[in-house]
Amino acid sequence: MGKKVLITGAGGYIGQHVIKKLIEIGADVSAVDVCFNKIDPAVKIYKEDIFSSDESVYERLGSPDVCLHMAWKDGFNHNSIAHMGDLSEHYRFIQNMVSGGLKQIVVMGSMHEVGYHEGMIKDDTPCNPLSYYGIAKDALRRSLMLMAEQRNLLLQWIRAYYIYGDDERSNSIFGKLIRAAEAGEKKFPFTTGKNKYDFIHVDELAKQIVAVLMQEKVGGIINCCSGKAVSLAEQVEKFIKINQLNIELEYGKFPDREYDSPAVWGDNTKIKKILNDTILNNL
Repeated sequence: MGKKVLITGAGGYIGQHVIKKLIEIGADVSAVDVCFNKIDPAVKIYKEDIFSSDESVYERLGSPDVCLHMAWKDGFNHNSIAHMGDLSEHYRFIQNMVSGGLKQIVVMGSMHEVGYHEGMIKDDTPCNPLSYYGIAKDALRRSLMLMAEQRNLLLQWIRAYYIYGDDERSNSIFGKLIRAAEAGEKKFPFTTGKNKYDFIHVDELAKQIVAVLMQEKVGGIINCCSGKAVSLAEQVEKFIKINQLNIELEYGKFPDREYDSPAVWGDNTKIKKILNDTILNNL
């Protein structure tokens, strides 16, 4: 398909799955990250520091048609101070890319931008984030939306939800369960498990991300999700059974996080339309 796609954070948990989908459809893929050993050798590698404040970074990174910005430190540590410290650096990188000529930017967001909310999350759902991670993501989104209004820029903000799959490499509860079982642990400290979330497999998320960035008609906030809520207990118990893990959940050992909603899921209207309008639905 020939579109030049640059991915930051390409060696991360989601990035490798996105790269695989892009290669399958014939996109021209390049990558920038701090670690490259797990990136497909077919991908062009740029060993650049995206936080260098280099105003010529767009040209130095190959003048891509679209940049998928997934690089983010401490994504699973929601109250790491790195989120706030790096915020202006993320903005400056994107600003320099746009000033250099970038016309389409796709950024990985998070449902944690919304904060405490019960029910479906839509594009216009008010945001009141309750963690440094959510605050930083929300601030970046707001600033980029203003940038997009002021410049000839297509901004596609991908709001991701609760991801599973390829769990050996993840820092999610599913990855922790596998590692605990492999270490011979018989009990796994757990919350009440009553909260309901929108779970999406990493391969499905990758397909949705690729569908978003390969089209230019639909922009703004795009929920990449399943569109339904499942209790954490149900999802984890199912995971244990499918993977035949010899481990038992200890319910109530950990308190539920104050900023987690009782039940939350994404409005998948936009992503369903995007998938239906592209050739990617059968990937």
